[in-house]
Amino acid sequence: MSESKQTPASTLTAEQILDALRALSDELGKQGVTGEVCLFGGTVMVLAFTARLTTKDVDALFQPAQTLRELARRVAEERNLPAGWLNDGVKGFVSTRHETTAGNLPQFPYLRLTMPVPEYLLAMKCMAARVGTTTDEPSDVADIVFLIRHLKLKSAKEALDLVGQYYPANQITVKTQYLVEGLFDEGKI
Repeated sequence: MSESKQTPASTLTAEQILDALRALSDELGKQGVTGEVCLFGGTVMVLAFTARLTTKDVDALFQPAQTLRELARRVAEERNLPAGWLNDGVKGFVSTRHETTAGNLPQFPYLRLTMPVPEYLLAMKCMAARVGTTTDEPSDVADIVFLIRHLKLKSAKEALDLVGQYYPANQITVKTQYLVEGLFDEGKI
């Protein structure tokens, strides 16, 4: 069993995520299989952008799905991680127009990692538009602000036009529009 620091409220650090992904690669290698994992959300913010220190889980699309699910359960038990540390709950939010890149993500011998391009990640975060009214509720606001700055967008219109490149206009909610406009109007960008 690997030694790992416990973090409060079942959050995962970059170190814990990388250790778990390395273990997945090792397990895949024992089976002679190469896996692919496209990371999303907080994990990308932690690993690719170092924009935050932790995330609650690893949202991803992965292949071979069943093999990786089983191996992820084993890794969770061995490393005392939450049971759903690796999950594909994000699949309901993926746009048919999504674009991915390897970015600056680490790669492993039997596990290929990719992530959404920053523009697409911003679009996804805007579509989720979680504002978290308490410290226990997830919020996308800090990630949205970071990504807008990272992409050097100058107005709410630019940001919303970018969202429209990935999602049909009729799917972009008023909540998303108000959130993005509010961030610019309130000077948070």
